[in-house]
Amino acid sequence: MNVFDFALKMEEDGKAYYEKLAAATSVAELKNIFTLLAESEQDHHDQLLAMKNSLPAEMAESRALDSVKNVFEGLLKRKNLLADLKKDQDGYEHVVKEEEQSIKLYEELAAKEGNEAVRGLLLRLAEEEKRHLSIMENIYEFVERPSTYLAWGEFSNLKEF
Repeated sequence: MNVFDFALKMEEDGKAYYEKLAAATSVAELKNIFTLLAESEQDHHDQLLAMKNSLPAEMAESRALDSVKNVFEGLLKRKNLLADLKKDQDGYEHVVKEEEQSIKLYEELAAKEGNEAVRGLLLRLAEEEKRHLSIMENIYEFVERPSTYLAWGEFSNLKEF
């Protein structure tokens, strides 16, 4: 299987997952977070597509992916998870866990891969996912900032955001 095809499908499923969560929630803050995360998945998808187009196709073939399912594939089918998350203020923690599983998946696949070029590509994808996780954490911090800002006089010695 082509590494990029696998990664692109994972990003598409992630976007669909976050869009489904955004549509299901009535909590404005969560709707914002899930919408921004869906947009972030689309941006990451576009970056991976550009990366795919810049490399020869044979460099991205891996047998290690043949028996692996992407992280979001099963989540899209779990209705009870959607019901739980659509009102959970800490639903974001679940999102972080899923992204961390993506990173772990790429790292484990790289460890099993015999082709050095493909191993490097899988590790590069793991690094991209780490960068993507950092972006997601920044989105969450941005959305949460108004509810966690301290403006009391006794905290005047703290730095501004």
